[in-house]
Amino acid sequence: MKPLPLLVEVLRDPARVEGLGLADWDLLLRQAANAGLAATLGASLAEAGLLASVPPAPRRHLEWAGVVLQAHQRAVRFEVDQIRRALASLGLPLILLKGAAYVLAGLPPAQGRIFSDVDILVPKERIGEVEAALMLHGWASAKQDPYDQRYYREWMHELPPMDHVERGSTIDVHHAILPETARARPDPALLRAAARPIPGSEHLWMLAPHDLVLHSAVHLFSEGETDHGLRDLLDLHRLLLHFGAAPGFWEGLAARAVQLQLARPLFYALRYCSRLLGTPVPASVLAEAAAAGRPAAPLLTLMDGIFLRNLVPLHPSCADRLTPLAQGALYLRGNWLRMPLPMLARHLFHKALISPRTAGAEQM
Repeated sequence: MKPLPLLVEVLRDPARVEGLGLADWDLLLRQAANAGLAATLGASLAEAGLLASVPPAPRRHLEWAGVVLQAHQRAVRFEVDQIRRALASLGLPLILLKGAAYVLAGLPPAQGRIFSDVDILVPKERIGEVEAALMLHGWASAKQDPYDQRYYREWMHELPPMDHVERGSTIDVHHAILPETARARPDPALLRAAARPIPGSEHLWMLAPHDLVLHSAVHLFSEGETDHGLRDLLDLHRLLLHFGAAPGFWEGLAARAVQLQLARPLFYALRYCSRLLGTPVPASVLAEAAAAGRPAAPLLTLMDGIFLRNLVPLHPSCADRLTPLAQGALYLRGNWLRMPLPMLARHLFHKALISPRTAGAEQM
């Protein structure tokens, strides 16, 4: 494996910043900005007691990123409260997913994490009620193209994204964690049944620890784009460190992945967390995950080439001549995992040729 990017080295060992020159700091901050991890970098250095030793110019940059993060987290808490109020009459537990769950539960991935929308999980049979209640409180579908509406409502695992007409905030309403057409179909009823209340937050819930890890893994390793690949891998690293300290967590993780048809994403998550971020995963758990989810050797070699080029900052210093090919392969793989080949061909044809023409006609 080629040398790790400077940002990855610092995330693994914050003391690596000691002795960096200004040119190194410039590179580090550019990599962090491209990875969406500027605030995370600052928070990691502050936690390690190193922020005061950072040269003035980069320290101001990191401190400002921290100010932006604080404002973002206040906005997230406000939006979640508005969503809770909008859905209160339905009598449903409001299950938060990903970033919003991390923030409201105070989990380690919230440290420095900035995200664009609030994700919630509701029963599919109640999704019409949820959408109507949100619309009454100012949210509306952001996708107006008829094809996009059908794509989401018939085939995907969520409603089209909904934007608030006044605040511009976005909510994604999920009824599952993978599309209806995907090869793997984790049972959302199992996820909802194991969900637990968020301490100190009235009527707010989050997935159970195993399911938080598995959802993060399937989100990262089933998508066709990794603009935030390193950020999402760091989420997994921090979740594993946090929950791995609890008795019984490691012993049940692979079994839960098998139950939810997510053994392959878990294998990739543990493999690349260990290789890139040095996550201390017990050898027995790595072996159990490999037995359940490891692909054949030729495929694993190919996936290493793809993922190790996509789970680093999208910065020229982290790329090589094969990076564009790896990004294209990941895009095709992500779509192939989401739908059968005939549907995928129709979808790509429509998005490449028909949707741009429709959008252009609407603007005339």
